[in-house]
Amino acid sequence: MADSQPNYHHSVRLKYVKLGYHYLISHGLYLLLTPLLAVISIRLSTLTTHDLIRLWDQLRFNLVTVILCSTLTVFLATLYFMSRPRKVYLVDFAAYKPDDSLKVTRETFIERSAQPGVFSDENLAFQKKILERSGLGQKTYFPGGLLQVPPNPCMMEARKEAEAVMFGAVDDLLAKTGVKTKEIGILIVNCSLFCPTPSLSSMIVNHYKLRGNVMSYNLGGMGCSAGLIAIDLAKQLLHVNPNSYALVVSMENITLNWYHGNNRSMLMSNCLFRMGGAAVLLSNRSSDRSRSKYQLIHTVRTHKGAEDRCYSCVFQEEDENKKIGVALSKDLMAVAGEALKTNITTLGPLVLPMSEQLLFFMTLVARKVFQMKIKPYIPDFKLAFEHFCIHAGGRAVLDELEKNLDLSDWHMEPSRMTLNRFGNTSSSSLWYELAYSEAKGRIRKGDRSWQIAFGSGFKCNSAVWKALRTIDPAKEKNPWTDEINDFPVHVPKIEKIGS
Repeated sequence: MADSQPNYHHSVRLKYVKLGYHYLISHGLYLLLTPLLAVISIRLSTLTTHDLIRLWDQLRFNLVTVILCSTLTVFLATLYFMSRPRKVYLVDFAAYKPDDSLKVTRETFIERSAQPGVFSDENLAFQKKILERSGLGQKTYFPGGLLQVPPNPCMMEARKEAEAVMFGAVDDLLAKTGVKTKEIGILIVNCSLFCPTPSLSSMIVNHYKLRGNVMSYNLGGMGCSAGLIAIDLAKQLLHVNPNSYALVVSMENITLNWYHGNNRSMLMSNCLFRMGGAAVLLSNRSSDRSRSKYQLIHTVRTHKGAEDRCYSCVFQEEDENKKIGVALSKDLMAVAGEALKTNITTLGPLVLPMSEQLLFFMTLVARKVFQMKIKPYIPDFKLAFEHFCIHAGGRAVLDELEKNLDLSDWHMEPSRMTLNRFGNTSSSSLWYELAYSEAKGRIRKGDRSWQIAFGSGFKCNSAVWKALRTIDPAKEKNPWTDEINDFPVHVPKIEKIGS
């Protein structure tokens, strides 16, 4: 019996050995330089006035060499500072919170689904099971066109939803930052499923009377990861357009994308997607650093094309030993994992401490060169990031990432609470999660946040942000402000819906 118990003493010792290893490797450069600096200091302390006079005479009689070296140094320094990419700052962002009249409980969802009479009894029961296991709470939002009796999914209602979300988020952002609309030189709007003519970006340009030469981009059909694609595009444009502001608006429109049919894999989106959106203001002005919240450190984009289906809708549970709600094939799950692995492989060397990179490299050499049968080493990304914002596409997505990245409940809390409170708001869910961390007072100066987004295609995109100041929740206004003390809440694996 005693042999079956874990050796806690050994585990504690192993923990401290690993901590010591990380400290030694992370500070190895300083440990090596300290003796060298000591030797140099001792050597300099032995110099006399006569030695300094001789050094000055040598420089004076080699004036041409000194001038050439100085000119070359100044030229190279100027070239470096002129050619390096401009820093990109996140001045502020705003996540849209719909009116209370648009809240939809799980019971209301089932009731509205049954009213049109288009779903079979079996598929109504299927949607109910999905919703009970989805992790969504009782306060998510639906657009007005779908809450009407009978529902009215038409172009006019879809435009109303788009205007409410986009203008609501942008109004809040402009009020926060005080930036005038004429100062915005770049506009990027991403919405995967609703691509009207005139475009959504045109609606914003005309509504806010943006300047005539504004660079306007409308990204469609890119799935739930398009928000970070938009951020990456804005970064590239800001690198080549000095003294500019970029406005990024991320949203999804579900009024015209409510599925009326009995294909179970397509019913998944009905159960998970909800109304929401966000607006982000980026700047490359050095004068904006002092008032900005974050600096964009890295963006990584990965595209592993296989099937054009949404990974965020994956759902798999067991009910009386029967699998239900399997939205994706095992092949696509493998592609999804491959995209994540590629993304992490690209990002890892940029953010991980040398201690983790060394462990990963040694494990790789042992497996590939010496053919040792050992498990691949999964780097500890908690050493690189303080906060994780994982796309709240569904409970299964979050469960899988929590397990693969070895994250704690604290790290997963923003994603799980966003899924519970606002549902799957597509590409904007990352900003609700970051807003949650701000409202909780977790963001400290120097903290790094990792945003991970998944989307159809298959895409896995990342963005790394560094906090430029400590965020005071008392001075912030975001969707969580009025109710943050109610969270976190316990989300059971199955939450029954009343009949």
